[in-house]
Amino acid sequence: MYEQQLPVSIADWFAFPMVMHATTASCKKHGVLILWIIFLLSIIEDYALAIKLTEVRVPKHAIRGQDVKLECHYDMEGEALYSVKWYKDGREFYRYVPRDDPPQQTFPVEGITVNVQNSTNSHVMLESINLFSSGKYRCEASAEAPSFQTVAENGEMMVVVLPESDPVISGGRLRYQIGDLVRINCTSPRSKPAVQLAWYINSELADPAYVQHYPTIVSLAPDHLETSILGLEFRIKPKHFRRGDLKLKCLATISTVYWKSNEESMESDRPQKAPILESRKSGLSTASRADRVQANNGVSSHQVPAQTSLATIIILLSVWFTLLNTVQICFSAR
Repeated sequence: MYEQQLPVSIADWFAFPMVMHATTASCKKHGVLILWIIFLLSIIEDYALAIKLTEVRVPKHAIRGQDVKLECHYDMEGEALYSVKWYKDGREFYRYVPRDDPPQQTFPVEGITVNVQNSTNSHVMLESINLFSSGKYRCEASAEAPSFQTVAENGEMMVVVLPESDPVISGGRLRYQIGDLVRINCTSPRSKPAVQLAWYINSELADPAYVQHYPTIVSLAPDHLETSILGLEFRIKPKHFRRGDLKLKCLATISTVYWKSNEESMESDRPQKAPILESRKSGLSTASRADRVQANNGVSSHQVPAQTSLATIIILLSVWFTLLNTVQICFSAR
């Protein structure tokens, strides 16, 4: 069998090394391919068994003085949990290690007070946050040996100081006429960050050309709270009055945690028109229509006596002329 595979001619002897070389090259290629497959399988296996962070919840805005819950959800993918750690601006303030007793441990960081009793491996409770609680928060979860794989995710939180009262509108009048100049201000008390103000005219956002922006006033106190002021200036046109009213509203907002408004309603102060007098046409009477009605209703009761007096005068004059005529006749007879 072996003898049949050996070269039997000089040409076969020269071709034999080339065949062996091709066979060796093919084996090397297959060997490299097998190594790549093994390497990829190991990566896939490691990834399939790796711990994964599914969700990290850090509120973007939180109100000063309230409690805040930070959440860190993960999938161990068959691995055992070694630890969960929380950091603020790179400094660790909470650690959870299941095999420790107790499993929770806290570390002092400015602006952080952990409610240990209400904190677990999946969330941590912060008590009565303040302005120093603002910053970048990081959750870090690690698997047990032998992998000790670690995954982490960040979230930003800003602590908000709400204004102590609603926005205030100042400088307005109760009544306006067409052509009058409206010049008013809206002021929102101290807050952190500064409140965003917006003007509305009859429930529609005011023309930017009407809006007057003023610099934010920053308090000198350590908290550096900010007061916002926004002006509104425009001349009233007929379109501004709707059923005789002009409504001006100031809206104050801080992201999604604060939403307050103040609205004022102004009435149309139309100039009083002078009554149309009959004397403008006839020049004879200044009586009103009601007066004329009353006068017309009195015609029948006042004209009859006037007609009676005229008849009496005519009769008296007739008698008088008759007497004069009689006297003349008597004197003529003499």
